[in-house]
Amino acid sequence: MPCLLGIDNGLTVTKAVVFDETGTPLAVARRRVPQIIPRARHIERDMNGLWRATAEAISEAIALSGRSASDIAAVAATAHGDGLYLVDFERKPLGHGMLSLDSRAGDMAAAWEKDGTSAAALSRTGQVPHASAPSALLAWIRDHEPERFARIGHVLACKDWLRFCLTGTIGTDLTEASTSFTDVKNQNYSADILPLFGLNALHAALPPIARPDEIVGKVTAEAAALTGLVAGTPVVAGLHDVTASALGSGGYGEGVVAIVAGTYSINETVSASPKVDARWFCRNGLRTGEWNNMSISPASAANYDWFLDKLCGIERRSADAEGRSIHAVVAPEIEAALARPSTLLFHPYLFGSPHGPLASAGFLGLRGWHDRGDMLRAVIEGIAFNHRVHVDALREGFDPHEARLTGGISRNPVFAQIFADALGLPVTVTETEEAAAWGVALCAGTGVGLFASPRHDPRDLAGLGRTYEPHADRSAKLEERYRLHCDIAQSLAPLWPRIEALATENDLRTAPAE
Repeated sequence: MPCLLGIDNGLTVTKAVVFDETGTPLAVARRRVPQIIPRARHIERDMNGLWRATAEAISEAIALSGRSASDIAAVAATAHGDGLYLVDFERKPLGHGMLSLDSRAGDMAAAWEKDGTSAAALSRTGQVPHASAPSALLAWIRDHEPERFARIGHVLACKDWLRFCLTGTIGTDLTEASTSFTDVKNQNYSADILPLFGLNALHAALPPIARPDEIVGKVTAEAAALTGLVAGTPVVAGLHDVTASALGSGGYGEGVVAIVAGTYSINETVSASPKVDARWFCRNGLRTGEWNNMSISPASAANYDWFLDKLCGIERRSADAEGRSIHAVVAPEIEAALARPSTLLFHPYLFGSPHGPLASAGFLGLRGWHDRGDMLRAVIEGIAFNHRVHVDALREGFDPHEARLTGGISRNPVFAQIFADALGLPVTVTETEEAAAWGVALCAGTGVGLFASPRHDPRDLAGLGRTYEPHADRSAKLEERYRLHCDIAQSLAPLWPRIEALATENDLRTAPAE
């Protein structure tokens, strides 16, 4: 029986997952990839270090799978979208890769909003450029690092860099290509788009576009030596991890909103025609003639993880030492908090927001009698409310009637029910381990003829899912809290810049590289 290798690179961890052809994961291996933060708003990583860590994960996954590397029929990678991974004309890394958490180009995006560039970009590309968009980051490099800009040979995304390391070929896929520079209507590069951003010099640097399931190369002898893969194993183009997660969880399609509660609040639905709105990215789907409409902000479960790290640190270390889950430790506190009324609200903007880069997180309604459980409840509800901001936008545009939820917190039934109640939608959590890796493995399998298309998932998706129906009384109570959540955010909009101004460039703490 053939196997498939799916590589999933996130913002802190790179994973390799070996699946059999039925979608059962045989082995998972992970490596942490340190973030490099040389100064405020610069979130980077070493590109060669990323490849070494990924190669180690692949080697370990093959060893753990109990299968021969020769059984792996095809390979594909997915990774965080947006950000920037540059190589020079000799195809060597041109500085560090920039993660999608990087916000150095926030001023550029803000200037484009004022001068009309953003409106023009929305019309032509289907999206408003944001701080970590390739367009904004490239314009920042042009203005602040002109020598580096002049040496750009190829503009890649994270998973495209991993593909290059595996195969030695340069290129991207349909989904990733649409992050900045494709025409929203014809879904291909257009000569008038780079000039919108003053990036005319980079026409030759944009990578060729392939279908996500198209074979684009084979594992080289050098890559085989590092990974344990067999030289000559086919590699397909892969796809953006947002789309990969929806595909792997069974949520890619019209009428369904796929939700990923991770570092980012990701909410997406598919359409058969392009519909442009500033509240979502209208990007390419798996095929030409399909569009994936994504409403996104960096404001989701990372806020919960931050709380556990910062305010439950002793318990977390103790739980880790004893082989217990910190989530199980705090669960009784959260459930007790849900059983009593609370004035406490939280805006989950520790790492970003739907309201621009200057919005910041905060608790409101905090009283001396509140405890940690009340605060955790507020964090979880705040995360669900932020997803609803995006889901409501998609409901106006596309009218999805159900939701598919994935991400670490989706495994907690209490959290999944909060999402259903907050959204007022049936929410299905599919028991899919490593959804993004399986999504890209579906593309790999399609490329070598194991599946008719990436949407022909061989698993019984109905049998794998648990659906949470919204409870009318809880939904009504959360509706009131949600409206207040939104009203407060609107009221704070003129104050966030003033709060941010309290820290000058000299005052901002420079985080050490890890």
